[in-house]
Amino acid sequence: MEYKVLDIISNEVKNNKKVALATITRVEGSSPRKEGSMMGVKEDGTIFGTVGGGKLELVTIRWATKAMVKGKNRMYNFKLNDEEEEGSLHMQCGGEVDIFIKVFTPADRLLIVGGGHIALKLYELGKFLGFYSVIIEDREEFCNRERFPQADELRVGVIEEILSEYPINDNCYVVIVTRGHKHDEIALRSVIGSDARYIGMIGSKNKTEHVRNNLIESKISNELIDKVYAPIGINLGGETPEEIAFSIMAEIQLIKNKGSLLHLKDIKNRE
Repeated sequence: MEYKVLDIISNEVKNNKKVALATITRVEGSSPRKEGSMMGVKEDGTIFGTVGGGKLELVTIRWATKAMVKGKNRMYNFKLNDEEEEGSLHMQCGGEVDIFIKVFTPADRLLIVGGGHIALKLYELGKFLGFYSVIIEDREEFCNRERFPQADELRVGVIEEILSEYPINDNCYVVIVTRGHKHDEIALRSVIGSDARYIGMIGSKNKTEHVRNNLIESKISNELIDKVYAPIGINLGGETPEEIAFSIMAEIQLIKNKGSLLHLKDIKNRE
């Protein structure tokens, strides 16, 4: 049973979802399950496996759900008696159990839409910074294992369909760098309403303004449009694919780490 629980947890994380694992680490006296029993809990409270059912399981699900929200692991002690004391679940077993709740959170994902020169440098920087990297392209010659040997996912096909079906949430950072503004706009429309933490689209001021006007004409709200970083990146200077990619990743790191556009020496002088 335990290996099945671990398999499901692995699949949940691969599908970019949080999940918690509750494991009985200690049993004293009478208990419905033995040490090592495992139960997985999804974000919606769905469970697989068991730590004993009844009140113990209900309370464990509740704490596991809270742990996923906070992103913190924790050990809990439960007394399976009907005494008026801390940790008592008012049960009749009479024993005592410790349950460790481990939260599994997917890695931050860098979704690179396009496979050209800048995309290649973004991928290299993203891997260096520890991102789970996803390359999305409609041309197989620009999205293959030879070009992106360490990419976690290579998705080739109709870009808007891939993006519409992909499980994008707030640990995703989307960078749109396709081969033309029409493709960029199509990709942007597919993700603009998502929960992505960051959406950036490459292009000049004129191009991005043109796309913005098209979105406005399509009745897309200003709130959604304003969350898009376009033109993309921080003004670090430079024009090579490496320099452009670096400015984009600097912007992503700024958002990801809640940084500020200040020199550290200036921050020190303000203290």
